[in-house]
Amino acid sequence: MKGRIRIIGGSLRNSRLEVPDLPGLRPTPERVRETLFNWLAPVLAGVSALDLCAGTGALGIEALSRGAGAVRFVERDARAAQALRDNLARLKAGDATVSAADAAAFLEGASAPFGLVFLDPPFAADLWSGLAQKLEANGWLAAQAWIYVESPRDLVPELPSNWALHREGRAGEVRHALYRRCAELPLS
Repeated sequence: MKGRIRIIGGSLRNSRLEVPDLPGLRPTPERVRETLFNWLAPVLAGVSALDLCAGTGALGIEALSRGAGAVRFVERDARAAQALRDNLARLKAGDATVSAADAAAFLEGASAPFGLVFLDPPFAADLWSGLAQKLEANGWLAAQAWIYVESPRDLVPELPSNWALHREGRAGEVRHALYRRCAELPLS
């Protein structure tokens, strides 16, 4: 059985995304997306974004809808990646590419720096710290990139020391936090 979620702002506002019924697929709730994109409003125009562990792609599509220049989606599950491609095609959603790949393996490949990264892996997989370290070490982040991290309510993942918490909130069983990368690592 499929579900649907709604894009809540921008040029694609009220568009519906088809959501395949897959184990562990947990779209970011509307209320959390609304808060996040209010935080990001001043920096979205033209930004290049990476939606890592994209799932439905709701975060990246919301970013495109609100003015991001381009979004690269990475999703391991082939069915979720195909549903994402289908939604992007149906919506004619700007400059978007989908890679059907494991996030950790993807981050080992050739990099390009992104100004905004969505890091929302499956909660049961405990991938936050490993993926964050690969983002930082392998050249995936612009000097002052923004990184959105979604995790279980009571979990604050271990992240690189040069990621400064900008804002955070909690909704239901979810902690959502926006970090700003400092180009230089702080002295120990």
